[in-house]
Amino acid sequence: MYACLLGFFYFFSSPFVGKTIKPSYSNFSRWYIAWILVAAVYHLPSFQSMGVDMRMNLSLFLTIYISSIFVLIVFHLIFLGLWYVGLVSRVAGRRPEILTIVQNCAVLSVACCVFYSHCGNQALNEKRLGRRDSGLFSLWKKGEPSIWLAKFLKMYELKDEICKSWFAPVGSAGDYPLLSKWVIYGEFSCSGPCESSDEISPIYSLWATFIGLYMANYVVERSTGWALTHPLSVEKTEKLKNKQMKPNFLDMVPWYSGTSADLFKTVFDLLVSVTVFVGRFDMRMMQAAMSRVHEGAKKEDFLYDHLSEKDQLWFDFMADTGDGGNSSYSVARLLAQPSLYAVDNNSLQQLPRGDLLLIGGDLAYPNPSAFTYEKRFFRPFEYALQQPPWYKDVHIAVEKPELPLGVSELKQYDGPQCFVIPGNHDWFDGLQTFMRYICHKSWLGGWLLPQKKSYFALQLPKGWWVFGLDLALHCDIDIYQFKFFAELIKEKVKEKRTKMTVYSKENDSVIIMTHEPNWLLDWYWDDVTGKNISYLVKDHLKGRCTLRMAGDLHHYMRHSRLPTENPDSIQHLLVNGCGGAFLHPTHVFSAFDKAYGTAYEMKAAYPEVEDSSRIALGNILKFRKKNWQFDFIGGFIYFILTFSMFPQCNLGHILQKDDTFLGHVRSFFSTIWDAFMYMLGQSYVSSTGALLLLVAAVSFVPSKVSRKRRLVIGLLHVLAHLSAALILMLLMELGVEICVQHNLLATSGYHTLYEWYRSVESEHFPDPTGLRTRIEHWTFGLYPACIKYLMSAFDVPEVMAVTRTNICKNGMISLSRGGATIYYASVFLYYWVFSTPVVSLIFGSYLYICINWLHLHFDEAFSSLRIANYKSFTRFHIKEDGDLEVFTLAVDKVPKEWKLDPEWENEVRQPHQPSHHRRFPSKWRANAFHQDPVNTVRIVDHFVIQHTHRLQVVAVNGSVSH
Repeated sequence: MYACLLGFFYFFSSPFVGKTIKPSYSNFSRWYIAWILVAAVYHLPSFQSMGVDMRMNLSLFLTIYISSIFVLIVFHLIFLGLWYVGLVSRVAGRRPEILTIVQNCAVLSVACCVFYSHCGNQALNEKRLGRRDSGLFSLWKKGEPSIWLAKFLKMYELKDEICKSWFAPVGSAGDYPLLSKWVIYGEFSCSGPCESSDEISPIYSLWATFIGLYMANYVVERSTGWALTHPLSVEKTEKLKNKQMKPNFLDMVPWYSGTSADLFKTVFDLLVSVTVFVGRFDMRMMQAAMSRVHEGAKKEDFLYDHLSEKDQLWFDFMADTGDGGNSSYSVARLLAQPSLYAVDNNSLQQLPRGDLLLIGGDLAYPNPSAFTYEKRFFRPFEYALQQPPWYKDVHIAVEKPELPLGVSELKQYDGPQCFVIPGNHDWFDGLQTFMRYICHKSWLGGWLLPQKKSYFALQLPKGWWVFGLDLALHCDIDIYQFKFFAELIKEKVKEKRTKMTVYSKENDSVIIMTHEPNWLLDWYWDDVTGKNISYLVKDHLKGRCTLRMAGDLHHYMRHSRLPTENPDSIQHLLVNGCGGAFLHPTHVFSAFDKAYGTAYEMKAAYPEVEDSSRIALGNILKFRKKNWQFDFIGGFIYFILTFSMFPQCNLGHILQKDDTFLGHVRSFFSTIWDAFMYMLGQSYVSSTGALLLLVAAVSFVPSKVSRKRRLVIGLLHVLAHLSAALILMLLMELGVEICVQHNLLATSGYHTLYEWYRSVESEHFPDPTGLRTRIEHWTFGLYPACIKYLMSAFDVPEVMAVTRTNICKNGMISLSRGGATIYYASVFLYYWVFSTPVVSLIFGSYLYICINWLHLHFDEAFSSLRIANYKSFTRFHIKEDGDLEVFTLAVDKVPKEWKLDPEWENEVRQPHQPSHHRRFPSKWRANAFHQDPVNTVRIVDHFVIQHTHRLQVVAVNGSVSH
């Protein structure tokens, strides 16, 4: 029974072992588990044969704990009163921490209970202190040759010495007349009924000693100013410094949290955005109206050509950052380095930092707000590359670009710059946070933000262009955006043809950057989106779009056009959403081969398809460990499913001793079937819960499958949960029934623990002077009432069993409404612990089957894993001959522990030196040198796009390039 109970409780609490998680659900879980487990242990057989009485020790702990808290609170109130009237120094005015008082009282109570378990509360006298002639010791003196017995007797003698000498009582009450009415007495060791003595209880002596030490230490520290003249030790100072010298990164977003206010706000913002903004109010139209783009004025708000005259250019692309701090900072640290060194095809490549950083949307998860933008997006980039010292975070940029002192125009600025397009998560609030933090701020860490609007065009060297499109929540560009880019193509983007209608080398080449990869998502959902973009590419660019890149899917994939296809179609389709968010699978999209009427083949995938499929197995093994806040949803659902089946009164046929094992199993499952039929035929609450769960499960299945398949998948999912819920219900009822049959539960009634303890207390802790009665009178009954109702909180199993027995005898109608509420609340407290690990296991298994066998739930099945590893970005190089060389750099494992980089801290800095001129620009490095992203980064894809539209094939790093 102990093994089963402890096993269930460990299974429930395993995600929180050794962790302190914020928000404080982890701490709540620890206290909850401690409460319910102690309540269960209270009513199970004690280890009497081992000399440990669990019930007595737990009761004694509660009594000493409450008494200690009461005494220390009174002491602190008195001490603060003395400070207020000026009798002690000003240092005493600092209020004590409540947590410190609680912890000290807990430690003190545990120490007293341990002493009681080993030494008891027996009063000792001089004769007993001098006794050494017990039967055991006489055997030893007779020359027993056994070495083992000699060692055992020595241990016994040591224990005897500790109990009877080291912690002996301070004396008899007669030696201290003033204390005779303020102490608890010990008991004599006797064979019959024990009588009280005039010896002070050793437990009371130990408690009073600890309380006195605490008070004396507190008085010395506060009233004499000792704390001001004695600084922390070197060890504590180093520990405090190390704690302060760590980045305060946020964890990955818990997408399956039942307690996260951010997620509920995200759902609300999404509903508002879809209802209000889509088709009604569009910030993109407002930007166009404010800039009068459609009238030809202020086109410089959208067009930037300050980089077009360079001989060559390095620039980077990343997307979907702002999730976990470790992963986001790992990518930002790589982007900030003056140069990266990575091996490519057995040769070491030196890749300089990009002069331009392009971010493809979804800047912060789960919703756009000042908190998520500052903590999840800006903070990692500011750690990686610091903003200018004169820049203030609260500054609002009115006239952009706001250049450093001495730089008159954007062309002269030699530092890195950043341009950003919004993603769907940035649109959840109608783009308000994006406009405030991107379009009206000048710095993202050490990257300058010249951008004024949510979409833009960049003219790069050698005839290269980047079109940054804002798709909002429509998955397409609006009409004003289309008009801007169409006019720009007509006026600025070169198109020269020979008589053979083959594009010449003077043609400009365009890279289109969007947030969503329409080509992959349209193929997956069997849909057609982005019609305006397709029309812009086909009828306006007319073959000049050589590359489309996007984020949104948090992996890296590149598909290249087959050589036999139309040369006017897009050459490469690139997805890289590994900027910091959780990982997405690649194996689900491995069969993609056609987009916009053109055939493509997959050239690179990161992580690889086989690895992606293997990673999905984590849903079975790690779902609850990663999503412990899902407990609130899962446990409540299971309780609703079985609500009407409590209690199960007729369980005798399952527990028959003369039945075979198969007979027990047969009876067990026949009872489950009867409960299921009862739920369908007579239950209102459980049947309604099952019906609602079925509707939710069917709706949860992706719409890409037929209605019939959705119904089948949802029904099987619900049946798995319902079967598990009924099995757990019956197991719990069998456990209670076994305890009742063995007289461990349902033996008395309510407050049985308190009544039992008062009878035992009067026997083992005599109080002939009536100290307890006086304390009860002085506290107006508060002292015993606190212990009484605290013990009642640990009497949950007894309450449940007594009420269950009453229901089985007299029916549910015999209970009052309050009694029924108490019964179902006590059932829920334990059933929730048993059910939450199982509901997570079944739901995780469902996700694994769907993602690996049916290729469904690619978002849900990987967001549950919250994988911070497999991060990457893409670095481009426009060479002097006009060719575009593309490198995708990746880090397989993201560090979890960081420390202050000593090279960053010790580097000599000039006054007002920009951070991009530093050799070591990033503040934090990984604790382990071999885990730092700078040392583990590698090239996972490398190809070249030649600045001509004549088809040429160049093999680079084992991949085909055009």
